[in-house]
Amino acid sequence: MKKLTILLSALAVMACAKPVPQEFHVIPMPAQVEITDGAFCVKGVQISVDPAMDELSQKAIGRFVEALETATGVKTRSGEKGICFTVNPDLAPEAYCIDIKADGASVQASALNGFLYACETLKQMLPAAIYGNKAVKADWALPLAHIEDQPRFTYRGMHLDPCRHFFTIEETKRYLDVMAAYKLNRFHWHLTEDQGWRMEVKAYPKLTEIGAWRDGTVIKKDWDSNDGIRHGGFYTQEEMKEIVNYAAERGITVIPEIDLPGHMVAALAAYPNLGCTGGPYKVWSRWGVAPDILCAGNEDVYTFLETILTELIDIFPSEYIHIGGDEAFNEEMGIPWDHCPKCAAKMQQLGIKKGPMAKHYLQNYVTARIQDFLNQHGRKIIGWDEVLEGNLAPGATVMSWRGVKGGIEAANKGFDVVMTPNSYLYFDYYQSKERDKEPFAIGGYLPVENVYAYEPYTGLTPNAQKHILGVQANLWTEYVATPEHLEYMLLPRMCALSEIQWCAADKKDFARFDASLDHSFEIFDAMGVNYCLDVRGLIGLDRQPARTPEELEEYLKENPRSW
Repeated sequence: MKKLTILLSALAVMACAKPVPQEFHVIPMPAQVEITDGAFCVKGVQISVDPAMDELSQKAIGRFVEALETATGVKTRSGEKGICFTVNPDLAPEAYCIDIKADGASVQASALNGFLYACETLKQMLPAAIYGNKAVKADWALPLAHIEDQPRFTYRGMHLDPCRHFFTIEETKRYLDVMAAYKLNRFHWHLTEDQGWRMEVKAYPKLTEIGAWRDGTVIKKDWDSNDGIRHGGFYTQEEMKEIVNYAAERGITVIPEIDLPGHMVAALAAYPNLGCTGGPYKVWSRWGVAPDILCAGNEDVYTFLETILTELIDIFPSEYIHIGGDEAFNEEMGIPWDHCPKCAAKMQQLGIKKGPMAKHYLQNYVTARIQDFLNQHGRKIIGWDEVLEGNLAPGATVMSWRGVKGGIEAANKGFDVVMTPNSYLYFDYYQSKERDKEPFAIGGYLPVENVYAYEPYTGLTPNAQKHILGVQANLWTEYVATPEHLEYMLLPRMCALSEIQWCAADKKDFARFDASLDHSFEIFDAMGVNYCLDVRGLIGLDRQPARTPEELEEYLKENPRSW
């Protein structure tokens, strides 16, 4: 047995003879990095795990070891002369420390997320094939380094809208895998919309029997058109629990959204008594702001919402529940509350006087009532920045999407804020000015360099900055119908987002980030996910070459765009 051990050790050394580690291209860039000459071979490396470590952290390290064994084609061994994973209770929950020397490496963290992020940093320091599913010949070596790292913001989010176009559980897991690789920790799951209800609710089965399906979809922006193709789907409660658990193992908290009182046409189609007019309603097949919303004066509505939220909080353990609150009123198409006897009676009961602010004060009542219900169940609410209009009850958190103004106002008023400004962080916008080469999008223009340029503290006093919990990007899917297109819109813009969320402002450097993107492109290839290459001059899903500056100027003259 002793001879066999010596032989295996000798073979491992021969396999890594004079290894050359790759250049350091980790995204997001760690807070402190010191690289020195030399290399540490990880092919057939020994692994030791602190017995004091919790089960989820051990599973995370197990996934790292499995990826390493698959990519190198060589089994690791137990032992303390390789990579040692140790619990250090003095480190913050998301912090980690890596020390790599010629004769071994140590990884320290205090909790699951710290170990997860250390593993992702180690993986990004190795050949991209470690993110794949087959063995690859390469220099499987780490550079000698000392890394101390922790994030700038505690909330590092990415949003997905499966309501406009439905994405399966497996497709959602791939989305989470990419988030985990770049150290994001909040998944905002937008589960209800005018165009489709996606959450199974046991007490209201028609929500998925009727509300989860629409009879066709508008074609591009021809608002009177319909492709006639039935579209929909929903997640069972078991499937949602599966996603919650899958995300939790990767350090990601799932924040579900039940958008109210607007964006509820799919629910009204299933239960028309919840609207001001009684219907009939139909799951919306077009985009935009629907005129029909929940009736704020109908007590059945609050029973409905509280029942749904009771089922929801049994599935999602997150501290926060997103209650929407955006785009409740379509001024052009009319506001049902203005002509509803039940809403009028409720406003009279509340002492709300008629006028342009009346609808906002009535929405404040709806928001506060749901907030109180969730608070009683140990949860907090997040709402889009429209919830600020009128009088928002203390304790709410505001998600600023209409630029940064709402976030600044909320922080100045003492509300906690997650910054998601559409001007920097709406990933459904075009990535190139050459729209004829891009897949059709809702509008806007947001190349990766513009994402990277965002600074969340701009315009905020030091006291207001304390209320910025973090940053999130949103990916709405009105014009995103396939996983290939979804991933194209996500990447590499999410990589830029990760540096906004993780790196101190003075540590950001677009030239360094851009130089690291080629390694991330290799990672995406190994993972089997799609991505945009506009930053390398290739436009669209079929990666057509970009026009020359002169050709682009001529194109834009002929095809003017308002960005």
